[in-house]
Amino acid sequence: MRRFFTRERFGRPQFLAALLLSAFLSQCLWLVHLELKGGNGLDMPEEVRIGEGWRQWHGRGIAGTPFLNTDASIPTAAEYDGEHSPLLSLASAAPLVAWPGKLGATPASHWGWLPRLPFLFCGVLLGASLWYVARRLCGNPGGYVALTLYCFSPAMVQATAVWHTEPEIVAAWGSFGAVFTAIAVAHTLYAPREVVLWNWRRITLLGISLALAVGSQFSLIVVAPVALAFLLYVAPIRRAAGVVIWISASAIAFVLLFATYFFNFAAFWKGMRHAGFWGATWRAFTMPAVYGQVLLHTASGCPAFVLTVPIALVTYLAWPRTRYFGNTAPLAVAVLFLALGMAHPHLAGAGFLLSAIPFLMIFVAGVLADLAETRYQLLILAGEWGLLGAYALRCLVSIARVQPG
Repeated sequence: MRRFFTRERFGRPQFLAALLLSAFLSQCLWLVHLELKGGNGLDMPEEVRIGEGWRQWHGRGIAGTPFLNTDASIPTAAEYDGEHSPLLSLASAAPLVAWPGKLGATPASHWGWLPRLPFLFCGVLLGASLWYVARRLCGNPGGYVALTLYCFSPAMVQATAVWHTEPEIVAAWGSFGAVFTAIAVAHTLYAPREVVLWNWRRITLLGISLALAVGSQFSLIVVAPVALAFLLYVAPIRRAAGVVIWISASAIAFVLLFATYFFNFAAFWKGMRHAGFWGATWRAFTMPAVYGQVLLHTASGCPAFVLTVPIALVTYLAWPRTRYFGNTAPLAVAVLFLALGMAHPHLAGAGFLLSAIPFLMIFVAGVLADLAETRYQLLILAGEWGLLGAYALRCLVSIARVQPG
């Protein structure tokens, strides 16, 4: 126990990160409070999601296979959920299982915060994961930059609070975890150990991440080949072991995905038949307006990107020192997700665009950390913290102006 509670694990950097995450959680809770305070009830998508999860928890079918109508008694005409597994519905309704009263007999303001708890949890853990990865890649300064960008990102706060939006935060956390867990597992393949048995914790974590990503959005199945690509690229001398690890993690993900259907093979088979694993429309790339919408969506999701991403990209292209794996990998994944967001014009596109934001944050933090190591260190650091301070203040002011409802 003494070895666990060390200064390296619980020191000043961790304390500052915890403060930033507390500020992030406070913003999310404030948005939840304002929405429930408005007295307008829950949004229709959230009501459907909770209702589907509620009936599955009580053994009345499997969420989205097919949907039930508003009186929750007659199935609609073959309307299956082609975007999601029952994962999000089960997560939304799980905290309500312990609610002592009847949901319809009490206002949503009394119990409406309960369905948000799983997504608040995911949002905080994604922030902690981002901090851990950024700190490992580019030290404490890069970790602070990435976490500050995250904790005051309107898109991340809104998605975590599920404030008039879908809970894409689960997809973002799953995809982020899958990519960087695959990279971490690949690095351990250089150790002279029995790789599969030794890495069982990371393999399990990779499987959970894949299940979260695919379970919350079927089209994020693309994360699986991306994870395999990183396993093979990072450890070219142990590619056979990398393939075995990927197959093991994929098997774990499959079992977990099957578990969201309560191991009902008939419902699982029907759900997979209607699942939209690939719904890309490449015509979007011929429409200039789509590029503008994606840029606007990304900039509004993290306003600091308006300055930091162009600076990071120009630096990355002009300065060879920044073109190493720790910067290139998150940039490549972010570009892939942005492209897939453009190619999916419907609900899945929003999930890809949100999932791209944490990878862009890692890229920006890495390049800025490299710039801070030059002889212009004081000037760079002053500019960074001035920008981040204004960015955080802008986000707080915007949240303070949100009206109830």
